[in-house]
Amino acid sequence: MAAEGVHIAICSRNQARLDNAKAALASKKVKFLSVQADVLDPTSADRVMDVVDRTWGGVDILINNVGGGGRWGKEDVEATDAAVWSEVYEKNAGAAVRFTRRALPHMHRHRWGRVVTVTSILGGKDGMGRPWFTMAKAAETALMKSLATNRKLARSGITFNSVAPGGIYIAGTGFEDEKLRDPVAFERMTDEHYPLGRLGTPEEVAAVVMFLCSTAASLVNGANIVVDGGQSRGL
Repeated sequence: MAAEGVHIAICSRNQARLDNAKAALASKKVKFLSVQADVLDPTSADRVMDVVDRTWGGVDILINNVGGGGRWGKEDVEATDAAVWSEVYEKNAGAAVRFTRRALPHMHRHRWGRVVTVTSILGGKDGMGRPWFTMAKAAETALMKSLATNRKLARSGITFNSVAPGGIYIAGTGFEDEKLRDPVAFERMTDEHYPLGRLGTPEEVAAVVMFLCSTAASLVNGANIVVDGGQSRGL
């Protein structure tokens, strides 16, 4: 986004990560705004967006990129506490709802906007994954589709789309843990389950998100675009 001249506002629980993001964008000629916040706190979206609104007046592009919970709980559904279901839902779908609601008034006034929610192939037709995560990601996809069909919003130039990644290798996450724990098993897993023989990268997902935020994607509304290298089995 910054490479295309987009001003950036982000939030994170971790101040060090915000500082690292600021340093990484220092060479870009864009404005940068960061707010430390935990989206599991239901007041966080208002607190973050209050800062953005005071500083910039609103946002034209919203990326709902908070995620997680796919490895939470236990394989045994009955042995998993009910709190896991609600926390995973709030972390994903709940946060997307709260941030989207705050972004819409500005977009509606300016008669242009882009909302892209990063979901997961586990929330798609295959129904794979732990149920609390599948449910939360499916809810995000449904949110984008429902908003996309709202005539008032669509005719104000606002589009709503989902991007559903497959397995993405990110340092410091579960896939790296698996690779370090058993490199041979990790290699066998990627060979068996991923047609490209590898996991995806964040940059490959970001490229699709960037397209959806561009004027070139003006007719793409309500779509759920899978970015998984052929990993998922559903049509």
